[in-house]
Amino acid sequence: MVLAGPLGPSLAPAILKNRGLYRWVKPIANWYADLSGYRKVGYKYDDLIMEERDDVQRAINRLTPREAYDRQFRLKQASHCSVLHDVLPKEKWTKAEEDVRYLKPHVESVEQEELERRAWDNMVVSKK
Repeated sequence: MVLAGPLGPSLAPAILKNRGLYRWVKPIANWYADLSGYRKVGYKYDDLIMEERDDVQRAINRLTPREAYDRQFRLKQASHCSVLHDVLPKEKWTKAEEDVRYLKPHVESVEQEELERRAWDNMVVSKK
């Protein structure tokens, strides 16, 4: 895992392995996500990843046309809410079950490809 990556370090894999800890942490995580307010303007969690990074840009380019369109719609809708200093009506909020990580797999594959590219670029070829 790349510590300086856009996704940062995560305790999620360890929490998911321990069922007791997961049952204890999950309600707190849902409460915190609701409190943060990004769902109230229609965002999904992956919409908050900074897209100025090259690896995130490459991951965004790998989205399907539908995912890319939905992402742009959510960004436009949230900026409209920001201009109006208001949130969406409650029926338009992003629900917890709809808030899936659609960009994370693409970012992780870009990071893996970059690590592999660095390994191959630093390979020393010697004649036998």
